[in-house]
Amino acid sequence: MRRLPLRRLVTLATLAALGAATLGSTAACGDDSEGAGGGSGPVTLRLGYFPNITHAPAVVGVQKGIFAEKLGTNVKLDPKTFNAGPAAIEAVFSGALDATYIGPNPTVNAFSKSKGEAVRVISGAASGGVALVVKPGITGAQDLKGKKIATPQLGNTQDVAIRYWLKQQGLTTTKEGGGDVKIVPQENAQTIETFNSGAIDGAWVPEPFVSRLVNAGGKVLVDERDLWPDKKFVITNLLVSTKFLKAHPDVVQKLVDGQVAANEFVNTRPDEAQQAISDAIGKITGKPLDLKLIKQAWPTLEFTNDPIPSSLKAGLDHAVDVDLTEPVDLKGLYDLTYLNNALKAQGKPEVVQP
Repeated sequence: MRRLPLRRLVTLATLAALGAATLGSTAACGDDSEGAGGGSGPVTLRLGYFPNITHAPAVVGVQKGIFAEKLGTNVKLDPKTFNAGPAAIEAVFSGALDATYIGPNPTVNAFSKSKGEAVRVISGAASGGVALVVKPGITGAQDLKGKKIATPQLGNTQDVAIRYWLKQQGLTTTKEGGGDVKIVPQENAQTIETFNSGAIDGAWVPEPFVSRLVNAGGKVLVDERDLWPDKKFVITNLLVSTKFLKAHPDVVQKLVDGQVAANEFVNTRPDEAQQAISDAIGKITGKPLDLKLIKQAWPTLEFTNDPIPSSLKAGLDHAVDVDLTEPVDLKGLYDLTYLNNALKAQGKPEVVQP
């Protein structure tokens, strides 16, 4: 057998080693690309949202395949539903969620707890849809003295809103449920029962619970839109983990493109959007949301891509004012680059970066 020269043997050995290294590297990239990892392979985007009307762009975006279309074949959408902001934020912190639709108060808490490191707001989603509904005999703020009023959760966005409003009316509240007006934090679904039974005299809640309470014999005493400049205040925005944002800015851009497209659908095809919401909630909860209720609540909401940062900051100031939180520096919370890219591509006005 003919022997190969030593130099040739070394060359072949080197090429074989390089080939093995390349294969190993490729395999590693393939492994890393699963989930929220890096690499050029498929990426999974785990997106959180709530099955309710105030998260309509998210519900419609998932139900009608708008996000899937914008994300493309190289990104797998893994939608996850939540019933409370703290649970969604905990999922972001634990790495189980990459982005989520969320209310202003959990947004501030997430930013504060992580010392401004863990999350960024990349788009708005909805404004409005909140009111104080009371028994018919209550005609003004002073009639609330000695009454019990429900909110969804101690320190949540609506809880802060009513405490601040009552303080402006010269009425006191305490975290323990004392003061001139007794605030009773409870689940929104429970509020319908306690209102009907007479255990509470009213509630400061989001839709569709405003409409449900009105249908149960209540009346709107305060439409929260009337308390804000231009009747606009953030009720839902889109937040992303900074880890995912840094690893996959291209995917985040596609997600925001999907948000803008979903809002376009919601605003231009309301009947289809409302039916999609009813169907989607039915799939998630086992019971479709009454289409008549959705149509009743719809006019109180504005679906906007603007996260209305000034209202989030004001809400934080209100929470500080009623001793429910400490001051937080919100510098760096917003990154609206991706939103403005999406808006510019459609010839729409850009949103000012705070």
